[in-house]
Amino acid sequence: MKNIVQQIDRLAERATEPLIPLLLLFTRLWVAWVFFNAGLIKYASWDSTLYLFEFEYQVPLLPWKWAAYLGTGAELILPAFLALGLLTRPAALALFAFNAIAVVSYPLLWERGFFDHQLWGMMLLVNLFWGAGEVSLDQLFRRAPKQSLLE
Repeated sequence: MKNIVQQIDRLAERATEPLIPLLLLFTRLWVAWVFFNAGLIKYASWDSTLYLFEFEYQVPLLPWKWAAYLGTGAELILPAFLALGLLTRPAALALFAFNAIAVVSYPLLWERGFFDHQLWGMMLLVNLFWGAGEVSLDQLFRRAPKQSLLE
């Protein structure tokens, strides 16, 4: 029985291994799209964004105006890095922290959008632990010939 289980596991591993780069690309693009769109909405309705950060969101440790600017900037910049697969792990970590702060700062998410934030958090953890994969600028730079900084 043990041998059959091992054979099935090896077969499944060989069948799914070529799909790993696509999974990593999919998770990067999905999360990047979600956060970038949220940043665009905040930017497009800036007065509403400032109102929400002042009166609705309870961002810990930061003044509300700083939180509005930093949060919107994070939602516009970090997804670009994630989508391109550039500095993927730091971008995924920063967006994971941002996602967690969003959940803590806005209690209404617990009843309406908490599942979405859990899903995005898990996708970000996938890229944090496994990196960007083969379809990324990280991989392109990793494969580039190494040159000395003094040359």
